[in-house]
Amino acid sequence: MKSGIVSFIVIMLFWGVINVKAQSSPESGLRKIKDVIIYKDSLYYSAFPSVIKRPDGELLVAFRRAPDRRLFGQEGITHTDANSYLVMVRSLDGENWTKEPDLIFAHPFGGSQDPCLLQLKDGTLICISYTWGPIRSDADSILNAKITLHKGKGQVPTFTFMGGYIVRSANGGKSWQGPIYPINVPTDVQQNVYGKPLPAYNRGALYEGKKGLIYWVVASKDAESLNTTSTHLLTSADKGLSWKYSCPVATDKKVSFNETSIYETPKGDLVAFLRTADMPEEHSCIARSTDAGKSFQWQSLGFYGYPLHTLKLPDNRVLLTYGYRHKPYGIRGRILNAECTNFATAPEFVIRADGGSGDLGYCWSELLDKNRVLVVYYFNHNNGNRYIAGSILEIENKAK
Repeated sequence: MKSGIVSFIVIMLFWGVINVKAQSSPESGLRKIKDVIIYKDSLYYSAFPSVIKRPDGELLVAFRRAPDRRLFGQEGITHTDANSYLVMVRSLDGENWTKEPDLIFAHPFGGSQDPCLLQLKDGTLICISYTWGPIRSDADSILNAKITLHKGKGQVPTFTFMGGYIVRSANGGKSWQGPIYPINVPTDVQQNVYGKPLPAYNRGALYEGKKGLIYWVVASKDAESLNTTSTHLLTSADKGLSWKYSCPVATDKKVSFNETSIYETPKGDLVAFLRTADMPEEHSCIARSTDAGKSFQWQSLGFYGYPLHTLKLPDNRVLLTYGYRHKPYGIRGRILNAECTNFATAPEFVIRADGGSGDLGYCWSELLDKNRVLVVYYFNHNNGNRYIAGSILEIENKAK
């Protein structure tokens, strides 16, 4: 009996050591403090968050919320829903959040996706999204080939893609103005149901540069092929009210590029982190511009994980976070140097590995203070209810 107890204690101590190591990685410069639940309701499918911190320290997390259609008898999960709205919760400490979300925007023609927040230097908030509109199931026999459809199967309705839009707030998210529809990418052959060019769209972080320009990497289906997507840079000099086309970011005849976050380094390089499809080993990519956004060169990051988000740390290093949608499902991160040149060698840190399926991730990070970061994402256990979660990390604040 005693030997059995001793063995049990040894095993528990062993697993305790493993668990401690899983929460701390000196090589990466990261230590996880705790996981938190930001918003969870069994009636809703909540996903695709973004987070910003207001000048007074208040944290805002925006996300897409739609009914969990499995409760209505629908089989499985879908990302298109006519009742998919942009909502937001608030916190003063990153751990305790408002219970009932505030509405940011409900599009009159369909469901909205992926609210991407950007706080400008003057405090103005910009939120980027895009819309899927429900249509009749045989619409492909009626609409032209330049209209992108998400064909429903069984109980799932068909949706048509309506492109991107922007809403803005001048009072900390208490009220929003819009929608504002951006220009279309010149090479994009897609149209909306009205036969007009599709407004620019994409999921990912925008960036306000040192000179006041806002940078946004958007996606496009080009004339050469409707089977692959490319990415392109748009800029705004008037706080997101209007946009200009700059240049391609990443294009390839075989590889698709889409959900992208962009960042400006201290030296002035623009660095884009791109999700891909049909890339060898499913690796994500990085694209760099050394001429202020006039041209980009892309290459593989050499590792798997998407979509990616960047956060500038107090010592100018960059926290890169991303979802890991293979087993073990979860959230991961790396700390890059100030110019984001060591992506191939920066140690990976496992933030979470307890996800229930690949339908999770879409990380977004914000500083809580000079040593702590809140990483937000959506999550599930055992392929159950999707909810908005977060992890608080401690950062070793030393330049390397």
